[in-house]
Amino acid sequence: MVKKCLSRMSGKLSCTVLRRGKESNLFSLVDYTSRGFHKRLIKKEMTQSMSRVAHCIDNGPMEGFWGILKREMYYTRKFTSRTELMHAIRSYIHYYNFDRLQRKLDVMTPYEYHEHYRAA
Repeated sequence: MVKKCLSRMSGKLSCTVLRRGKESNLFSLVDYTSRGFHKRLIKKEMTQSMSRVAHCIDNGPMEGFWGILKREMYYTRKFTSRTELMHAIRSYIHYYNFDRLQRKLDVMTPYEYHEHYRAA
């Protein structure tokens, strides 16, 4: 599996997989400081959010979300294509925002909580 995956990758990304071992997954392979990643953000008109080294306050909420997504959706399935994975991620994000109740939000979905907060 790893060899098949590596044959499709090139350069820095495949070296990252080799360095981290075969237990690595797609979510752990993004190099957020690379020029390529930065260029993709600019192309999509997005702003990269990065705090100083060792001060990752702005990463906390997203890291928490990706951890939940991986635990509840990614690790429970096998994906055979990138398209299938992207569809599953989009579906999960919709579920997370509109259907998944959260205790820390007074047992509301993020959307309901936002609307409740906005109306106050």
